[in-house]
Amino acid sequence: MPTEPLTLATDNAAAFWTAVGEARGDALTRRPGFLAVSGDARAGLRVLTLRADPSGGDLSELIALVRQGTGRRVMVEDAYGSVDMSPLGLAARQLPIMIRHPGAPLPAPSVPVTRVTSADDLRTAERIVVDGFALEHFQPYRPGVVFPPALLDRVELFLAAIDGEPAGACLVNPDAAAVGIYWVTTMPEFRSRGVGRAIMHEVLTRFDSRPVTLTATRSGRRLYESLGFDRIAAATWWA
Repeated sequence: MPTEPLTLATDNAAAFWTAVGEARGDALTRRPGFLAVSGDARAGLRVLTLRADPSGGDLSELIALVRQGTGRRVMVEDAYGSVDMSPLGLAARQLPIMIRHPGAPLPAPSVPVTRVTSADDLRTAERIVVDGFALEHFQPYRPGVVFPPALLDRVELFLAAIDGEPAGACLVNPDAAAVGIYWVTTMPEFRSRGVGRAIMHEVLTRFDSRPVTLTATRSGRRLYESLGFDRIAAATWWA
């Protein structure tokens, strides 16, 4: 039986954040109902729900972890609408989880897009995501904090360039069932020049035999819809 699209997306996200957390040396708590990644003061605590009906024990432990995180950055990604974090003082926003099944071939990228293989390119991609995606909690920027070198062994990163200048980046987590795309970023000075679309064309062409999932920002949703992505759920992000 085919895996449900939302399960594909949440399983991939859990694998992605496990890879990020282990590369950073964060503490991980994995239960059937959730994954928690507890980092330093900058990274904070990130929790992902993994099912619509977490057990009472899982829910109690999740809430306890969030309470312990008071005073630092806390993010709870709830794809299933299974938790209410408002009593703990967290505010909610909703972002669409989307999926694209293998489809028609896409044109070649309109600007050069390459896979990151070197330490220098890893730092470039890291800086683009921290500055362009606006990860304010990682400012001032410090090399290797967001994307430690060990991350290259776990996920794939891609860089786009215009006239030789780094213009955009993203991270990709391919697993056997699906491919997850994370932090698609275009630097402000290169926006509206096709960078995001070029990155997506490259990634979707490379991984054209598997479903591809992502969580869309408001600014990116129209692009993803034009590439054949469909909304499968509205995840609640508590922060």
